[in-house]
Amino acid sequence: MKKELYIATNNGDIGGGEVMLLNIARAARNLGYKVTIVGPSEPKQLMEAAADEGFPRIMLPAKNRAQYMLALRAWHAQNKDVLLWCNGLVPAVATGGRKNRIVHLHQYATGINAKLVPFARRNASVTLVPSRYVARACPGSEVFANWVNGVSTELDHHVGDRRLRVGFLGRLTPAKGIPTLCEALSILNKDEIIYDFIIGGEPVFASEEGRAEVETALARVAPFSTRLGWTTPDRLFSNIDMLVVPSAGAEESFGLVVAEAMSARIPVVISDAAPLMEVVGGNGSYPYIVPVNQPQALAQAIEKLGQEIREETEELAERTSELFWRWQENYSPEAGKVRVGEILERFIR
Repeated sequence: MKKELYIATNNGDIGGGEVMLLNIARAARNLGYKVTIVGPSEPKQLMEAAADEGFPRIMLPAKNRAQYMLALRAWHAQNKDVLLWCNGLVPAVATGGRKNRIVHLHQYATGINAKLVPFARRNASVTLVPSRYVARACPGSEVFANWVNGVSTELDHHVGDRRLRVGFLGRLTPAKGIPTLCEALSILNKDEIIYDFIIGGEPVFASEEGRAEVETALARVAPFSTRLGWTTPDRLFSNIDMLVVPSAGAEESFGLVVAEAMSARIPVVISDAAPLMEVVGGNGSYPYIVPVNQPQALAQAIEKLGQEIREETEELAERTSELFWRWQENYSPEAGKVRVGEILERFIR
């Protein structure tokens, strides 16, 4: 088989899976593979991004997901000898039952999606998942952790006498734990405002009920919060002293934001959702892990970490340094490139 790789996208627009697709494509190209991106004509954001980075493309005529899946299956029927990296459940189902495929599932499958997984995996060369948590629900799969670019911030996080700034980055949904975090900060600021809340994200992919719950929670913390909307990790991390990732766990497959904070040496409090704990490592020994949906415990963890930040303790410096090097060794682009190389060497010779 030639040193050629075809990567089929899950969506035409750009979400987390498509960011990962481009990461994989860059890594494979840097390793000397000819990489071609396969995707729908509409939406076209992903294919335009691929073109901007100089990747050859196969654009399949499609205006919706069903049309894309049919077009992809027809294309693959004429190209069964190439190695196809199915970047998500959609292309994996579209080409289900066929050989010479890497099936890469980014999320914990539930409902109807879970029922589609066996067909999507049938006759695949390998199934990759982002964490041990997902692997346990997908027997026979292999863990293929995500990676993130390093985020640069000032190394001097001196607080002085000002209020501590607590940050959140991600979708504003109940599953991401934002109501719990709002309640925790309300507890801490009950008598006087000593914590500012900096929020990056929007309530996308939330139900009407979920949006209402989130907006009610955010209204309670409005006097001491700043909403940045969609923003970059660089911008958020430059304006906070700690990050809190209070996910309830149900929709988490990998702690992407946690890894970004580690790269920036930003202290972080996380919930005990298994994928988040995997990223920080230590078999649960990390001191700022809080049970999900427990605002009082979360408030105590924020307060304790805040004291460490204000006192600039040696323990905090050592911990953030250890997490930075853990990111470098496991979740950096360099580490991701090694993982891509190891996979492709098994199936392209």
